[in-house]
Amino acid sequence: MIANGVLIDDEFAEAFPMKATRVIITAQNLQWAYNAAHAATGFATSVIACGCEAGVERELAPEETPDGRPGVAILLFAMSGKELGKQIERRIGQCVLTSPTSAAFAGIDGGEPVALGKNLRFFGDGFQQSKFIGGKRYWRVPVMDGEFLVEETTGIVPAVGGGNFLVLAESQPQALAACEAAIVAMKRVPNVIMPFPGGVVRSGSKVGSKYKALSASTNDAFCPTIRGITRSQLSAEVGSVMEIVIDGLTADDVSAATRAGLDAVIRLGAAAGVRRISAGNYGGKLGKYHFRLREILAS
Repeated sequence: MIANGVLIDDEFAEAFPMKATRVIITAQNLQWAYNAAHAATGFATSVIACGCEAGVERELAPEETPDGRPGVAILLFAMSGKELGKQIERRIGQCVLTSPTSAAFAGIDGGEPVALGKNLRFFGDGFQQSKFIGGKRYWRVPVMDGEFLVEETTGIVPAVGGGNFLVLAESQPQALAACEAAIVAMKRVPNVIMPFPGGVVRSGSKVGSKYKALSASTNDAFCPTIRGITRSQLSAEVGSVMEIVIDGLTADDVSAATRAGLDAVIRLGAAAGVRRISAGNYGGKLGKYHFRLREILAS
């Protein structure tokens, strides 16, 4: 398949079952909501080493938040509910409780309840107060700028992590420009995040390594600087490859985000130096979700 001069590989992205939650962070203004959200979602690009994958989903207007203040919705993903619970408590405690004027609320109703403020309330040293509003429990924790308002629990639901596609271009600036265009389009899709810096990863990996201590290593087949000394999958005109990874609450969400990103890259096309689009997988043996590029484009 060729679209606007770009070859679309007959490939699929292999993704995995995960657990996810949404947390709504509000503050006195949008800047401080973002300060807390960015801190809470830091060091969360890959479960390989970060414990969870997390990112900002979208901005929220005051009329969309529980306390009528500007807010930001974040999504957090982990391989198990137990690990996700740990990550939520640590990140909200260290990054939102500490952030001036912040509050934190459940962004998912239903699912498996997990502590949001249930344990963080103890920071109040006995001065914390509980309130029931609309059948939900909230905690008011005294802090030096006033109080930290936090909902007791949030919901964990099944999710999908590891959707992806690869952009192969003639040069590094062209590959990055194509990915930037894709991210702009994908951020308009609800229920998804692209967890790597700016949504783009340049260090795509394969399973295993020549070094026994490593579970993953550089995807040498797509590294242009060593194409002459490895089993390369790159043609001579490809000078740079970048990847976009997608986590979503459902498989349909990941498909929708993938479609939006692919469309944006294809619109730039060969005239912008984009040569090919591919995807990363493990032969279909590890992840139960397979996102086939050509099927997504044809849907």
